[in-house]
Amino acid sequence: MDECHLLWGDTLGYVWGKRSQRIEVPIANEKKRQTYFGAVNLLNGKSFVIPASAGNSEETLRFLKALRQGFQGRALTLVWDGASYHRAQLIQDYLLQINGDRPEGQWPIQLLQFAPNAPEQNPMEDVWLRAKNLIRKNYRHLENFQRIHDFFLDSAKKLTLQSTKFDWYGKLQIA
Repeated sequence: MDECHLLWGDTLGYVWGKRSQRIEVPIANEKKRQTYFGAVNLLNGKSFVIPASAGNSEETLRFLKALRQGFQGRALTLVWDGASYHRAQLIQDYLLQINGDRPEGQWPIQLLQFAPNAPEQNPMEDVWLRAKNLIRKNYRHLENFQRIHDFFLDSAKKLTLQSTKFDWYGKLQIA
């Protein structure tokens, strides 16, 4: 699982120019921004993505609840980075409430952490990159930030990721 911040400037891709000259492209609406929380299911490569108001503990908790509801209460193992809001007391309290005093192997939500500063370990980063690249390829049809947001969200939700990174997490199966 991961968070992503979509910026108005993400519609820009690459431009051609002389190597000796710096090319500056003015960006209107620099402050337009949307945060998303997402997780990729390593069993089928499908993404679960929701927009959020910010990357913080309250939105992390909202995402965990939405994810649980989306997977109909099935046991989840989430691998995420070490963002401070992932370790916040609000999250710890929720996990204690959900997991209770069950043995670790029976927890409804188990959290594992990626190595520090290793986004390349996170398959969800690949989903974000592919969705942003789709925006860049279709920028001429996305005349305002709302269209960009809608297109990004729809693209991220529809992507089915196939990645060798899945193999890093062992033989996956439905329990």
